[in-house]
Amino acid sequence: MIWGPRIAGRSRAAGATAALLAVFSLTLAGCSAADGDPGAAAPGEPATTSPSPSPSPTRSYPLSEAPGTVPAVQRHQAARGPGWEPGPESGVVIAEGSEGLADEARLLARELELDYRGTVPARAGDVRLALAGSGPAESYTLTTRGDRVAITGPDEAGVFYGTRTLKQALRTGGAMPEGVVTDRPDRAQRGLNLDIARKHFTAEWIEARMREMADLKLNQLGLHFSDDQAFRIQSDTHPEVVSDPHLTKAEVRRIVALGRSLHISVFGEIDSPGHLGAVLRAHPQLQLRSVQGVPRQGAIDISQPQSAEIVDDLLREYTALFGARWFHVGADEYQALTVRDPAASYPQLATAARERYGAGAGVQDLAEGWLNDRAAVVRGAGQIPKAWNDGFFAGGVVSADQDIEVEYWTGKEIGAREPSGYLAEGRKMVNLNDEYLYYVLGEPNEFVYPTGERIYEEWTPLVLRGSEPVAEKYSDQILGGRFAVWCDLANSQTPEQVAEGIRRPLQAVSQKLWDADEPSLTWTQFESLADRATTG
Repeated sequence: MIWGPRIAGRSRAAGATAALLAVFSLTLAGCSAADGDPGAAAPGEPATTSPSPSPSPTRSYPLSEAPGTVPAVQRHQAARGPGWEPGPESGVVIAEGSEGLADEARLLARELELDYRGTVPARAGDVRLALAGSGPAESYTLTTRGDRVAITGPDEAGVFYGTRTLKQALRTGGAMPEGVVTDRPDRAQRGLNLDIARKHFTAEWIEARMREMADLKLNQLGLHFSDDQAFRIQSDTHPEVVSDPHLTKAEVRRIVALGRSLHISVFGEIDSPGHLGAVLRAHPQLQLRSVQGVPRQGAIDISQPQSAEIVDDLLREYTALFGARWFHVGADEYQALTVRDPAASYPQLATAARERYGAGAGVQDLAEGWLNDRAAVVRGAGQIPKAWNDGFFAGGVVSADQDIEVEYWTGKEIGAREPSGYLAEGRKMVNLNDEYLYYVLGEPNEFVYPTGERIYEEWTPLVLRGSEPVAEKYSDQILGGRFAVWCDLANSQTPEQVAEGIRRPLQAVSQKLWDADEPSLTWTQFESLADRATTG
């Protein structure tokens, strides 16, 4: 934009000068399609001509500021201009060849109360979505210029996140600022882990959390649906293990479908060989018993072939139901390994270990072999296995398969290893640090409800255990993180209280997983922004 000199005084000469400036003031706005011009025709579309803006001697714009969003955008290239806000003739369109974005376009149109016009050339006032470029997964570019918005990305997820930025910018500032946003997540895995075994949550409640997650650009929902207290999803292979109330398979399919539309991967967890109490109530003959005949809560006897058969039946059933990229096989807190001498307390396990892995093998090796066998079932379904960090052991005959993602939650287990030990082995890890990311109902065992402020100010993806980060050299091995809700004392909070209690922590987690840099806003500023960005 060309700025004329400021005119002062009321003389006739000054007035004449002002009149001349009014006639000759011009606005320079020509930008090519290669520069991301929202008004430029897409390949195969006819060129369109936009009317030139009327010259104005008094209307000039300061450089724009980045849109107010949660999480904050990575980069905003400022420009001078009015920005974009929806008008009576505005619509949402998609570029030719980008028909896969129709769902994203329709959703945005509904949210902004605009018309969805399909694959047609953009016109003044429109938002145009396009698949283009070869950037990182989930990245996008959002260009605001010439009373139009163009959102492009190399994949549908990235374009979808661009629509979330636009939606939040309108909420926080009333308009999408002029300029160019280039954005991408710092971590690939960002989400929520929800214990629906100890406490039943309805499909509608879960779906409401997913919609909140999507606006925060979170992309994973893990459902822990089997534990000692209950088994909460309908089963066709073993209906005898299912508890009431529970989710039907139709409800799970609906949740998964919503996740697909919101670019949230929904995966399940069947935790074994511990935490199987609900399954064992229907199959008590498989419960682990000590040499004195004392049963161990939730632990299955992994020396019995039928134990593997029933768990694998369930794994095959639910990997098919969820159809996600991942499935979680648990592996934590197996009670046979919490005693001083596992071989003496559980001789049947020690015997099975030697028979399978040789004379030097012990109960630890049998448990590690169990993990590998369950991971193989998940892998056979075309999915990536995940397991809790205390199911990975060092110094034994058997080692956990290298492709199992380590979900690090605690350093309190017997024989606990520092996170750096797993990382030094080249393992990929996901951060569920129980110091910051565990929301445990009723606050048992010295847990306290985590706050968004503490996460925002202290935690990073590198802080896997306690409050100290691992070395920066391991950063690429830390795939992301999830905030986890555990319902140990299920009646301590209502579902509505849980939703409110996790709202602010999830906002903080979304910020810290999307952008690795220290936030530019104070916590108070962030809270205020989050309330405006995610309400309405």
